[in-house]
Amino acid sequence: MAAVTSLPWGRPLTRADVRELPDDGHRYELLDGMLLVSPSPTHRHQRAVTRLGLLLGNACPSDQELLVAPFDVVLADDTVLQPDLLVADVRDLADARVPLAPHLVVEVLSPSTRRVDLLLKRSRYEAAGVPAYWIVDPEEPSLTVLELVELRYVETARVVHPGGRGRAPLPAHRRPSGAGRVRWVQTRGLDCAA
Repeated sequence: MAAVTSLPWGRPLTRADVRELPDDGHRYELLDGMLLVSPSPTHRHQRAVTRLGLLLGNACPSDQELLVAPFDVVLADDTVLQPDLLVADVRDLADARVPLAPHLVVEVLSPSTRRVDLLLKRSRYEAAGVPAYWIVDPEEPSLTVLELVELRYVETARVVHPGGRGRAPLPAHRRPSGAGRVRWVQTRGLDCAA
């Protein structure tokens, strides 16, 4: 019989608590001390992650790296998220986590994570100063680009196309274009079809 991991009651969970959970194929995230457990993603979700990941990986400069979930983004001791994709400076990466806000996080919506991605994660990424947050909806299909402007996310691009193909800005390199903002350079079309 497999061992059962018990979690503490009566207090918010921390990174240390989550590290004690089994590696059982589930995705464990921590949001303000609350444990979020996600089931395995669908084929459509994974296809969208893979296609966008290929494009982003080819657009990353040598001092940045694209990573695919599961990889921890540590925003606080009680908030550890695993975006579907992230782009961070190579020098900021630790063994299994990025302890600083990455340049870009991407969430691909699923029925089980839609509300968390659109509301809770968005507010945490914004508060942590993540310069860009992309939301991919494989059902529509669409890509919404949010950029941090004066400490708030502003929608700077949205791609929706009935055929599932459109052009979206992809990061070719990071250039300061204002206080903490990232300028995204359009390099090629994004296939949103899932």
